[in-house]
Amino acid sequence: MKTLTADICDLDLDHFEVAEPILRHFGGRLCFHGTVSTIKVHDDNVLVREALEQEGHGRVLVVDGGGSTRRALLGGRLAGMAAGNGWAGVIVNGTIRDSAEIAGIDLGVMALATCPKKSRKNRDGQTGVSVSFAGITIRDGQYVYADEDGVVLVPAPVHGGD
Repeated sequence: MKTLTADICDLDLDHFEVAEPILRHFGGRLCFHGTVSTIKVHDDNVLVREALEQEGHGRVLVVDGGGSTRRALLGGRLAGMAAGNGWAGVIVNGTIRDSAEIAGIDLGVMALATCPKKSRKNRDGQTGVSVSFAGITIRDGQYVYADEDGVVLVPAPVHGGD
């Protein structure tokens, strides 16, 4: 049984946050959840690649690209790598590319939009930092649920995370 975002919002939880509905689904998996790992970058995806090269263990990578729509922070190769390495999903406050390819990959991918232009490769950014977008602040180690209804952030898994 899946834990849906609407069901989480109906529980009597001490704390949960709901992201503003600014993100769109692009991945082949519409319902995903996991422990959050955060990255903050600007038009540069080197740290995104480095994170997704690691074993995901069902985590969700949250990438704060500052809402930039100038360059894509995730493409088909990185999405395929993420799925192969056991990541549950990637949420991008920015853009992705190769959206048709990403739609066929068993990975949750949410982003603002698409942009065909590749990212810079300067290795600028930070990992493991708090990021704020869509009206919420996301911290490394929190737990996120995403589905067709939206994104909900909680301190720990609900109902065992399933």
